[in-house]
Amino acid sequence: MTLFWDWALSAYAKPGVAQACLDLQDDHGQCTPYLLWATWAAQSGRGLDEATLVKGADLARRWEPAFITPVRAARRALKPAFDGVADDLREALRDQVKAVELAAEKTLMQSLEALALDAPAGFVSVQQALEQATALWTPSAPQNSLVALSQHL
Repeated sequence: MTLFWDWALSAYAKPGVAQACLDLQDDHGQCTPYLLWATWAAQSGRGLDEATLVKGADLARRWEPAFITPVRAARRALKPAFDGVADDLREALRDQVKAVELAAEKTLMQSLEALALDAPAGFVSVQQALEQATALWTPSAPQNSLVALSQHL
């Protein structure tokens, strides 16, 4: 199952999407895979019911801080030069950590996809999907940040 993962890679590559996702993640405490999942579901005609969104939020709340956040922190800590460690060695390690971070995100996204495929189908707009998803996330994201993301998708 990689429908969602493939869609997310394509969506993330669109101009403005990566920055909008990073702003939501870093400035507003949002979970990018969770928001992209809600968007993917809406765009693919699988508008998620509240029960499925709640299951997805619960899964992401448990997975992200346990596996994604610590690896992301390690990757970011490896970005600047480190006195006494050769840059090529540090960068090689950073690339390995980045691969682990992506694997952790992919695992979450494949698990979210399975939830969506088992849910009743429905129709909502991308904006509605983002609003519904963030309403179940704490803290919720500001409307203008969600609009910025939906406009790029």
